[in-house]
Amino acid sequence: MNLYTALRAGFPADLDRTAIDADGALYSWRDLERGSAMLANWLDRLDLPAGSRVAVHVDKSVENLILYLAVLRAGFVYLPLNPAYHAAELEHFIGDAAPAVVVCASRNFGWVSKLAFQRGVRWVFTLDDDRSGTLLQRAAQMGDQHQPAPRAAGDLAAILYTSGTTGRSKGAMLSHGNLLANAQTLKTFWDWRPDDVLLHALPIFHVHGLFVASHGALLNGSPMLWFNRFDAASVARRLPEATVFMGVPTLYVRLLQEPMLDCRRMRLFISGSAPLLIETWREWQARTGHLILERYGMSETLMLTSNPCRPEDGERIGGTVGPALPGVGLRIVGDDGSPCGAGEIGHVQVRGPSVFGGYWQMPEKTAEEFTADGWFRTGDVGRLDERGYLTLIGRSKDLIISGGFNVYPAEVEGFLNELPGVGESAVIGVPHPDLGEAVVAVVTPRGQPEPEALIAALKARIAGFKVPKRILVAPELPRNAMGKVQKKLLREQHAGLFAPAG
Repeated sequence: MNLYTALRAGFPADLDRTAIDADGALYSWRDLERGSAMLANWLDRLDLPAGSRVAVHVDKSVENLILYLAVLRAGFVYLPLNPAYHAAELEHFIGDAAPAVVVCASRNFGWVSKLAFQRGVRWVFTLDDDRSGTLLQRAAQMGDQHQPAPRAAGDLAAILYTSGTTGRSKGAMLSHGNLLANAQTLKTFWDWRPDDVLLHALPIFHVHGLFVASHGALLNGSPMLWFNRFDAASVARRLPEATVFMGVPTLYVRLLQEPMLDCRRMRLFISGSAPLLIETWREWQARTGHLILERYGMSETLMLTSNPCRPEDGERIGGTVGPALPGVGLRIVGDDGSPCGAGEIGHVQVRGPSVFGGYWQMPEKTAEEFTADGWFRTGDVGRLDERGYLTLIGRSKDLIISGGFNVYPAEVEGFLNELPGVGESAVIGVPHPDLGEAVVAVVTPRGQPEPEALIAALKARIAGFKVPKRILVAPELPRNAMGKVQKKLLREQHAGLFAPAG
């Protein structure tokens, strides 16, 4: 059961139809079939050991997607890496995953190849977003027919390294079965239709752009309007041609700044990878008439929950990530492992066919993350309402213990974001000589927020121990490539805020 075979079965009967429109460069379904066959044949020719990892550190391009399909076809393990990673980061990934092949952008070949060869990598090729590079030159010599390598559902298909906000990144191992089960569930639950067109503006080194967006279109045989980089004006111009759009919250914020949003054909807007402000959700509805569908997933689990797509499946509620997807087990437990009732805050645990097999070469860490009865500890904190809708409160590692009281940053952020003058906020805990940790908020301005006035307003709304001891105003919040606020960086930047003078 090779995942590629399942995706290929979704291609339309007429392979000469357009599969991808990349700013006017048209790729047919036959191009995807032939191109991935040629690259798979080249990988086979390298005579790599079974289970070899192919590390890919390149800019987004259609050829990058075709390379992913080729790695699946050949039965190897795909390892996508953020092209923004520098040498120290890449050194960890290559040293840990020990890939047999590394593919990088031509501009980085000098330092990437040196680093790779020093760590025993035999093959380093280049691939650029203008259809050039040594990888394509080699593959051009190959035949365009290829029989996908047989693979079992439990065989490893990809390794995704987590963002590493609490230390060294860990490689989440995802199987052919994990990826296919999730893609098939989403195809049904999100009601993919024969006439759907996906506007693809996400990076493809991550679950959202590669395993949710790309898999969805490929499995459904739906064409994609492809953007190597997100540009709000360009995306807005092509919205009238699309029916499905997936984005991180930042993309929606930027699109709302465009004067024209023509959504005449759109049926579904999906947001994930980071929390969507309720204000953004409401403003999008007011501008477009569409309710953004929020969902929840992780590198280790793929998609877990989703607001309903079809009205008959239930109401779409902003600020929540919906109920568990079909086949997914979801529970909220307290610190002692006891079940939480409706509305009670606790730790989110899950199980199901898309949950990963463990962390690469980290059996002890893998064992720590699963309960004795087989549930994965997500590290997220949330609550379920009486309908089974999940509201995420934050990461357990972001929990602030101030003077012995637990403070959940997302709860404080929710109140802060409603106050005049606040664009958005990030609440963190920093060392404090009396309290252990002090609650601190960093806010971006929408107007001219007065920190003391914000603190006074919060004191009238929430318990005193939750009120930030200090509110700092910054032009923007630091984010990673998927739009998540980097709270670890904020904690490091402000660690000395309450340090004794001298």
